[in-house]
Amino acid sequence: MSPVARLATSDQRETGYFLTGRRVRFVTSLARPYDMMRSLTPRVLVGTLLLTSCLAASPLAAANKDIDRLAIQIAALQGQVAEIQRANGEALAELKRLSELVAEQNALVRKGAADRRQQDEAVAVGLRELGERVSELAEALQAIKTQTALSLPAAMDPVAPTAAAGAAPPVPGAPPAPAAPTQAPRELYSSAYADYARGNYDLAMQGFAEYLRAYPGTDFSDNAQYWIGECLYGKKMYAESIDSWNVLLKDYPASDKLPDARVKKGMALERLGRRSQALVEYRYVVDRYPTSQAARIARERLNP
Repeated sequence: MSPVARLATSDQRETGYFLTGRRVRFVTSLARPYDMMRSLTPRVLVGTLLLTSCLAASPLAAANKDIDRLAIQIAALQGQVAEIQRANGEALAELKRLSELVAEQNALVRKGAADRRQQDEAVAVGLRELGERVSELAEALQAIKTQTALSLPAAMDPVAPTAAAGAAPPVPGAPPAPAAPTQAPRELYSSAYADYARGNYDLAMQGFAEYLRAYPGTDFSDNAQYWIGECLYGKKMYAESIDSWNVLLKDYPASDKLPDARVKKGMALERLGRRSQALVEYRYVVDRYPTSQAARIARERLNP
């Protein structure tokens, strides 16, 4: 068989055409490029495969590098997260420790404040008792001074009346003169105060009242009026003691017993349940006589 026939037969198998007559020339013309293609196919295929492999390898390598970088970044982030978690754990533990420490300090502060409050209350009670004791001692000292004055000669007592040697006889028909007191003013006053100090309030009030009737204008008249109020207070006659001290405030406005009288008046008002009025008396003493012993007692009463 000729080459053309063989080509035709081959083309017939591949294309299904029978090359006869004029078509032989056409088939012959087609056979040349086909042969060229058959001769070039292995080299082209190899080159194509190489090119394809190169083109495919380049993106794959880039993708692998990206994956590696992401893996490194993820590992770094995981390390940072672990470090943050560890730091948070330590911070929570430290916060818990500090909270417990603050709670302990608060408990100690509260306990210290309670202890100081108790100590302050005890000190205040002690000062109040001391003030009352000082007041009593001052009055006792005043009584001692009065008794000492009684030892002076009777001629030096300006108040004690003495009968003149050449006194005129009483005029017939004239009204009788008031009976003169049987005791000198200081002796009468000291006797009444001694009864008060012993708790004989009724006898003391009688003695002070007699002193006021006999010697209303002496230096101890205001004191006698004050001690009448103290006697009534000692007998728990609080309303009557307030009336007695009101007489002192009215009749003896320059007396040195006014601060004590106002404080004791306030205490009597408290006994009667009239604390608001008692506070007025205490504030008056603190404002008017700030350096007196009575003012110290009044301050304690204002802040019990």
